[in-house]
Amino acid sequence: MDFKTKTVEELTRLVSENRQKLQAFRFAMAGSKQKNVKEGKGLRKEIARMLTELSGRKREKSQSQTLISKL
Repeated sequence: MDFKTKTVEELTRLVSENRQKLQAFRFAMAGSKQKNVKEGKGLRKEIARMLTELSGRKREKSQSQTLISKL
């Protein structure tokens, strides 16, 4: 999935949805209902990718505001 084309609102919504999926996955694992044990690792990686993109955008925004204020 390409996160660079998503808006900040879409990314935050996706992070929230994936965290809920991860929580449901963990409960299913605890109850021995889950068959695909690799799903949790994939969800964690996807959440990390989205959060990395969000923090990069936040950093870019703060750097551009700093440059503008220096002028």
